[in-house]
Amino acid sequence: MSKIVAAIAAGLAMGLILAAQAKLPPPAPKSDAEKAAAAEKDAATKAKDAADLAKAQDKAVANYKKNPAAMGKK
Repeated sequence: MSKIVAAIAAGLAMGLILAAQAKLPPPAPKSDAEKAAAAEKDAATKAKDAADLAKAQDKAVANYKKNPAAMGKK
């Protein structure tokens, strides 16, 4: 029984090693339209991230100015 379990475990280990070393085919090249859409999406994401950062910074500044203890005043 233990020889069967050992053989199955060895087979699984070999299968995992071979599967980990397998190479995937290269992705299909993108068309100009797909490249443009990806660039537009990246630009929109970057603009949204910049707007979110500015909003968070404004909120932090407003909180800092609202609390006099943060400025060392009592």
